[in-house]
Amino acid sequence: MTGQSGAGSGGKHDLLREVVAHLRADRWEAAHQFVQVDDSAVAAWLHGIVHIQEGDLEDAEYWYDRAGRHFRSRGSLADELAAFEASLPPAPAGSEPARS
Repeated sequence: MTGQSGAGSGGKHDLLREVVAHLRADRWEAAHQFVQVDDSAVAAWLHGIVHIQEGDLEDAEYWYDRAGRHFRSRGSLADELAAFEASLPPAPAGSEPARS
């Protein structure tokens, strides 16, 4: 599954919020499946975070590089998730990511 989502940036950000929700619920496999839909730099950063949670630091470093981020100066998993969420525009009022 590759290629950027055709839903526009709102849809893309909703998808990325859904990935974060999966990560926060310790569902990294579902997060990994969803994050592969978007090939943007911001999704590459999140893809790297997924691999950190999985414990696959080699792949995490690859995705951080694709995102143009410095892997070796990253924070903890919690720090990275918080920084990622802070980088997204606010979610529309009354919306939250779908949960599986």
